[in-house]
Amino acid sequence: MATSSAPLEIGRVALTVHDLGATGAFYESVLGLAPMGRDGESARYGTGGRVLLELRRDPAARRAAQDEAGLFHTAFLLPGRADLGAWLHHAAGTGTRLEGISDHLVSEALYLSDPEGNGIEIYVDRPRAQWRHEDGLVRMRTLRLDPCDVGAAATGPWDGAPADTVIGHVHMRVGTLPEARDFIEGELGFALTSRYPGALFFGSGGYHHHLAANVWHSKDAPRRSFPVTGLAAVEIRDATGRAPRRLQDPWGTEFDLVAAPRDVAAV
Repeated sequence: MATSSAPLEIGRVALTVHDLGATGAFYESVLGLAPMGRDGESARYGTGGRVLLELRRDPAARRAAQDEAGLFHTAFLLPGRADLGAWLHHAAGTGTRLEGISDHLVSEALYLSDPEGNGIEIYVDRPRAQWRHEDGLVRMRTLRLDPCDVGAAATGPWDGAPADTVIGHVHMRVGTLPEARDFIEGELGFALTSRYPGALFFGSGGYHHHLAANVWHSKDAPRRSFPVTGLAAVEIRDATGRAPRRLQDPWGTEFDLVAAPRDVAAV
């Protein structure tokens, strides 16, 4: 997969929710994630023996507003286009409402939300050899994608998230792009990879992006008031040799850097 050689990549994402049962059932039935343990007020889901998502129940948390900092979407990267086509047929068969379907040049993506309004992207990458660069940055756009063409790529029915599914990237709403860049580049160690009006994208190992930040609806948003539903924490698998540590971005999201030894060179 296109992100698998990166020194830094996303491990798991933690979301604060009100209804643990309904939200967990959604990720099982719609995304095909498998339950991987439950402790009191939290539950974990994943595939291939790897936890991708943690849900933390907090009935006292206020519901996040769309104009504050937080999650834009969690992006689940499938192994191949046939998997995306199979999932699209599954979504149609279960009446799952899509909110978007886009060609980003480097990837093909489907968009939806979970029952508590947390954004989700399900996508596949195009081969890295097809990616194009402009002025040292990865060229990405948002173009129309033909759902019939995606569906035609399916070679069989959807049978749950494939074992090689990973969280390819996390896209966040932030208050200011300069602060987001300082944190993502300076503290986490990702490099700027692309720009959109009102958004920046950051990646590791040449990947188009592992993290993104936008101010489309959250410009000048202050640090969040907790407890609040939505994005709580992001785990970063770090193969650069740095000591594990926990950081907070300027809007209160936790980032846990955990050691992930792999045979890759740091950037």
